Amino acid sequence: MNIEKHLWGIDLGGTKIEGIVLGADSGDILIRKRIPTEADQGYQHIIGQIKKLINQLKDETGFKPEAIGFSTPGTLDPGTQTMKNCNTTCMNGQPMKKDLKEALGVPVELANDANCFALAEANMGIVPEKYPDAQVVFGVIMGTGVGGAVVVNGKVIGGKHGIGGEWGHNVLEEDGEECYCGKRGCNENVFSGKSLEKYYEKISGEKRKLKEVVERYRANSDPHATATMQRLFKSFGKAIHYIINVLDPDVVVLGGGVSNIDEVYTEGVKELENYIFNHRKVETVFLKPKLGDSAGVFGAAELVR
Repeated sequence: MNIEKHLWGIDLGGTKIEGIVLGADSGDILIRKRIPTEADQGYQHIIGQIKKLINQLKDETGFKPEAIGFSTPGTLDPGTQTMKNCNTTCMNGQPMKKDLKEALGVPVELANDANCFALAEANMGIVPEKYPDAQVVFGVIMGTGVGGAVVVNGKVIGGKHGIGGEWGHNVLEEDGEECYCGKRGCNENVFSGKSLEKYYEKISGEKRKLKEVVERYRANSDPHATATMQRLFKSFGKAIHYIINVLDPDVVVLGGGVSNIDEVYTEGVKELENYIFNHRKVETVFLKPKLGDSAGVFGAAELVR
């Protein structure tokens, strides 16, 4: 009798930790469970919360993991084997892969949340549904922050420094807003949701949520909203052209709140024509994701396939 292998994935977020157990062949979800991260109680507490969740998954399924994949809010540096660039700052500088392996007693694989998003959509989400022959997929996160990831033939390209696919902290405006990373005018500081709201406030003198700015743009009732959306489309087209010129991906999948703005797929892609090294002809396919906020945990499970 064949017993199907199970894939175990954990999505480690700033406020919640989500775990999933999948059938490796069927893709069926055996269990899915969330508990709070409680990151304010420190790094060791987070490790304890992860162990607690894994034990709950084992107890409720009757299965034990052979390996576990983790989607993390930062990157494991391949050289130092410690975490970096984590917005859950207590994780930075910590040997998380080593600590998780010791705490859980099984092999673990780590990738940042953008990588897991791209991996999930490339292997289990919208890409195999719409373009099953795609070989190169670029995943974009445009929400509170901006990020990116590269998947080639179903595998994440992590890179020498563990920053493969990094898109949010490429400089777009040299005299732009100062970024927490130490540079100015990063993509994240130009067209993330927060940055667009900040720009609208700067030119209009009024605070509005991005959703309202989009509504006012569509109603053609607010020139400041129009200017803000034009900033989004132009900066997106310019920023993504570097990716298209270098990687020439078959598909780009957009995730995060800003990616829900339909005009990004029309006006934003039209701006790309001004920069692409292909006689203004854009054949790259831009898709909305299928898995939504589930992508992180599915991508984590894919790491140990």
